[in-house]
Amino acid sequence: MEDVAQKIIDILKKNMKEPPETIPMETPLSELDIESLDLAVIVFDIEDTFGIEIPYNANEEVEDFKTVGSVVEKVKELVAANG
Repeated sequence: MEDVAQKIIDILKKNMKEPPETIPMETPLSELDIESLDLAVIVFDIEDTFGIEIPYNANEEVEDFKTVGSVVEKVKELVAANG
């Protein structure tokens, strides 16, 4: 499951204008140089990569998408739930 984190970081970097060399798990998404439209592309890319559907309601699930690590944990949860 560690490759989940690396795949998500790769997806994030692919959609950033100037990606840093490393992105620690505790990095808030708000600190990454990602525009809102790119964030939608990132979500779709993660869904396609892992064969999952990410339920996202900005009012209810903000904590699930606060940091890079929280995104990784949510994706791992969804992958496990899908079997």
